[in-house]
Amino acid sequence: MAKAGSSVPSAVVQRVARLREEIDAHNYRYYVLDTPSIPDAEYDRLFRELSRLEQDYPQLVTAESPTQRVGAVPLTAFEPVRHIVPMLSLDNAFSEEDVAAFDRRVRDRLNVDEEIEYSAEPKLDGVAVSIRYVNGLLTEGATRGDGFTGEDITQNLRTLAAVPLRLRGADLPEVIEARGEVYLSKEAFRALNQHALNSGTKEFVNPRNAAAGSLRQLDPKVTAARRLQVFFYGIGELRGWRMPG
Repeated sequence: MAKAGSSVPSAVVQRVARLREEIDAHNYRYYVLDTPSIPDAEYDRLFRELSRLEQDYPQLVTAESPTQRVGAVPLTAFEPVRHIVPMLSLDNAFSEEDVAAFDRRVRDRLNVDEEIEYSAEPKLDGVAVSIRYVNGLLTEGATRGDGFTGEDITQNLRTLAAVPLRLRGADLPEVIEARGEVYLSKEAFRALNQHALNSGTKEFVNPRNAAAGSLRQLDPKVTAARRLQVFFYGIGELRGWRMPG
């Protein structure tokens, strides 16, 4: 291992930058485009090479490096986070009467009498989160909480491979909050409960319960082992950029 204060060969600096760029690109194609471009074994080889170079030259390690998703010191408690833009949600509707009452409230709020069209879509049964990026870098992640104040789960969200540590592109907003849902697939849920059964620990009741429990682990390494996924669907605070249209 090179000493922290020693100079780093330019070839190593360039190789580290190239590896991070390649790994980020492969993550984007895998998790966003759903079109993986290399075998898992090749991806693992690139990741191991980057990890080895960062171990040899620790002065090159940065917070947004793909190798830094896991490794934070376990917390003793979660700090509160105030949402600049509240994370609101809709009430459940269990009958036609509930839906009709919702329609009346919408009409009254908008002060309209004409027919209103609604768009419905399937709901992911997970945990709502907000992830904040400043100048393209992930700086904070939080739960919804009561809609106005949530809990800081930044270190746990960093362990999700589908969460970019640095945003792609050149024309990035100064601040952007991505709102989404963290969930556990049925396959991952079954595997998690099978592991609990084999180890004699308590099983989870349902995938949502498992996702919530996984996100609220004080040790990020536990979260990293839970195979959580995330789906982004909205934007909270946005500064320094104008939405198209």
